[in-house]
Amino acid sequence: MAAGWRGSGRLLFLLQKYRSCVSLSQKVNQFARISLQFSTLVQSQKAMTDHSQTDVGLYKPPPTVRGMTELDRAAFSQIVSVPAIRIPTNVLNKVVKSLKKVALQRPGLKRVVEEHSEDGNKDSSEGEHRLLLLDTNSITSADSFGSEEAEALKAYGVPQEIQKYELKLTYENLKSEEILRAVLPEGQDVTSGFSRVGHIAHMNLRDHQLPYRKLIGQVIIDKNPGITCVVNKTNTIDSTYRNFQMEVLAGESNMVAKVRENGVFYEFDFSHVYWNPRLSTEHERIVSLLQRGDTVVDVFAGVGPFAIPAARRGCEVLANDLNPESFRWLQHNAKLNKVDRNITSFNMDGRGFIRGPVQERLPALMKGSQKIHVVMNLPALALEFLDAFRGLLGPEPDQSLDNLPQVHCYGFSKEDDAQRDVVARAEASLKTSLQGQCSVHLVRNVAPNKEMMRVSFTLPRGVLYSTHTRDSDVSEEPNPKKQKCENPTD
Repeated sequence: MAAGWRGSGRLLFLLQKYRSCVSLSQKVNQFARISLQFSTLVQSQKAMTDHSQTDVGLYKPPPTVRGMTELDRAAFSQIVSVPAIRIPTNVLNKVVKSLKKVALQRPGLKRVVEEHSEDGNKDSSEGEHRLLLLDTNSITSADSFGSEEAEALKAYGVPQEIQKYELKLTYENLKSEEILRAVLPEGQDVTSGFSRVGHIAHMNLRDHQLPYRKLIGQVIIDKNPGITCVVNKTNTIDSTYRNFQMEVLAGESNMVAKVRENGVFYEFDFSHVYWNPRLSTEHERIVSLLQRGDTVVDVFAGVGPFAIPAARRGCEVLANDLNPESFRWLQHNAKLNKVDRNITSFNMDGRGFIRGPVQERLPALMKGSQKIHVVMNLPALALEFLDAFRGLLGPEPDQSLDNLPQVHCYGFSKEDDAQRDVVARAEASLKTSLQGQCSVHLVRNVAPNKEMMRVSFTLPRGVLYSTHTRDSDVSEEPNPKKQKCENPTD
């Protein structure tokens, strides 16, 4: 419930900010943030409602499991009394279908059971009747049935009579959130959410959850088919190689994940590279802008979530990443998806990549008619790297080249007006105005007061051909020991 109140407070805060917006661009940006927050709040409230509907009145955890740090599955077993209705077998399927909305639904539980006599033995009329177990929140007495259910029972000749059935609930019948809510201290946030990366569940546990982390990891594996490894991030993302330290909470230690995103297959060592499944829609959005024959310059390519689908679309791709592991898996994924002929990969600092291979190829590309797209997805630093384009091509030639590159640059913002913030920072790096010449998109809400934004614009001619002296490389990435370039196969 605390999460819901926090979400409501955040929404109210954004609404107040919207009222204070003056310009149309401010209002558009703020409205996007409000819409995203409202969607998040609705999902959160729905999750809490769904939980309460499956928990209240049925499962009350034994006090002995509170504070458990080593998982004891047997300790969660409990006998509960649930309502049931006796149904003749000759109309069983039809009645069960009619009572679907009020039937008991629990993981691993049969809704239809055999009836027993008071001594615990099977009833002599067992072949003629079965019991349908009912939801304790919907049915408490014979009068609890709705008009539709009551009419169906009457039509099939089933007495509208409720009896009690002693049901054994076990660990297998409980949801992960119910188990964790029973174990963690009362009143503290419970999380069963995670990002899935192939067979790996990636969690960001809070401090009060850390004593229970091994148990939490095991519960996640038990309740999510296909998850065989659970990890917890133990520090923030390293802005150099965009990876982070992690601890294996449960399961195997195999970190090589196999992922399919938007029809493309990727393989990588999750412990050494950056991968965010929440960016799938953004990857698809940028790729949808591309046409066969276009050139894509991916400055911070990672393992290829922009580069690989771009190459599959028929684009020529220059893909770079400073991280040697990302570079290696980028090459691997290019071959895996049979697009290695379309990708030239580099293992360089982003600024060196722009001022080296990109500078060398750009004049020839600008003479053509196919579009040139520059993708810069390093939100922590990418806006600062835009200064690498200043004066990149030296004095403007006598014959003007009109095919200027389209830039898609990402950045984080904690400002109230995130749109204005990222545009201002881009302008500061480029030393030119982008007013009326760019579009800004809210990619996702990273944290309560942190947005990931994308600013897209045509690289101004005055920036590319400026004769200004370049500033020192204050935001340059640390150079790896050895720079690499991998040309496509002949």
